[in-house]
Amino acid sequence: MKILVLGIGNLLFGDEGIGVHFINYIGEKYRFEGEPQIDLVDGGTLAQRLIPIIVEYDHVIIVDTINAPGVEAGEVYFFDFDAVPDAVDWQGSAHEVEMLQTLNMMDLAGDRPPTMIMGVVPTVIEATEFSLSEGVAAAVPLMEKTLLHYLKTMGIAAVKKAEVDMQAILPNSFRVLDAYSV
Repeated sequence: MKILVLGIGNLLFGDEGIGVHFINYIGEKYRFEGEPQIDLVDGGTLAQRLIPIIVEYDHVIIVDTINAPGVEAGEVYFFDFDAVPDAVDWQGSAHEVEMLQTLNMMDLAGDRPPTMIMGVVPTVIEATEFSLSEGVAAAVPLMEKTLLHYLKTMGIAAVKKAEVDMQAILPNSFRVLDAYSV
């Protein structure tokens, strides 16, 4: 079994880059032992270009921003793509409609593996903001705990390899290879 943890987002738009920053943070902080195989991939804003990568996996976890009207920035949601909560939508950021369309297209073709979504509500989505808002940065420990717990239910052990500060990851996220650089 192969599991893909796919970080989605545009690093140049503040909180919009949380998916990419988060998978880089997890990759720096942990290693995953045994089976199933886990790959952490920066999907950036590639959307439909990710289909050939996604179909190679048995299970996908997408980390991204989401909209949930009436809630505070930094709220974290974790749900099965087949059961999106009524309060959640993917409207309003630089890429999210395309990712939603990509997953729906994969459904139509019967190619989408079981997919979980970890979404955080953003505050700052502004051009050339290479940072995270206080609310979204504060959500990272809950996102980390949620992801590690979910992976543990799948029999995957995460071993801490280093103490990592999320703020230290931000300036270098663009240097990490994206999905098509490997």
